[in-house]
Amino acid sequence: MSGDIEDKPQPLLEHLVELRTRLMWSLGAFFVAFLVCFFFAKDLFNFLVVPYKWAVTWADMDVTKSELIYTAPQEFFFTQVKVAMFGALVIAFPVIASQLYKFVAPGLYKNERAAFLPFLVASPILFLMGAALVYFFFTPMVMWFFLAMQQAPEEGEMAISLLPRVSEYLSLIMTLVLSFGLVFQLPVVTTLLARVGLLTSDWLRDKRKFAIVIAFVVAAVLTPPDPLSQIGLALPTILLYEISIYAARLVERKRAEEALAEPAASDLADTDEV
Repeated sequence: MSGDIEDKPQPLLEHLVELRTRLMWSLGAFFVAFLVCFFFAKDLFNFLVVPYKWAVTWADMDVTKSELIYTAPQEFFFTQVKVAMFGALVIAFPVIASQLYKFVAPGLYKNERAAFLPFLVASPILFLMGAALVYFFFTPMVMWFFLAMQQAPEEGEMAISLLPRVSEYLSLIMTLVLSFGLVFQLPVVTTLLARVGLLTSDWLRDKRKFAIVIAFVVAAVLTPPDPLSQIGLALPTILLYEISIYAARLVERKRAEEALAEPAASDLADTDEV
């Protein structure tokens, strides 16, 4: 089937064939990206370990003596597989998103397509912003907090040292990246809902206190069980909620301007006919 978007009614069978084509393109892109990422899996993992090195430096420890361990023979191999899958999902996302858009676009009007495209671009950008916040600030802070809990060997006391496992460190950073990436989609979701009339800025403003409570509850569920992680996710969520209120207000203002412009355009058309 052609890759062009055809704006015409299609029977159910053609929809299923179209869906199969889009899924094949998406899975193919993911598989190719997975093979490439698995080939560079160790390099990718070393890239993800950089925030831990920063935390070690902040804790006044010797980076050359710090290490990550694995306690099962197959643990690091499956860790590399997870790294490759995670990287493949990030790399293949533009292809997956474009295939999703091509499948949905024939059912949209021209103005709806134009309105949908900016959100398709903004979504990965916001996700990368959340991932960058995790990588450059949040993960080093969390790991520095955990490293500060170590106990040096003193008279009558045992040494207590942090030796993170490669799988547990990867799970931590992946959880944080996905959590922040999803939370950063809040302005996109609320703006879309505001465009279709399901949300208003006044409603969002009235529910602000409930949103603050929900932000801390969600942070407690999505992040590791330490106060630094939970507060670190809850505060950006609250800030993004305020941005969502402003974005919804902009949508309402634009809708009001368009409503005022339509009668003026209609009157001008009537004048031209006369």
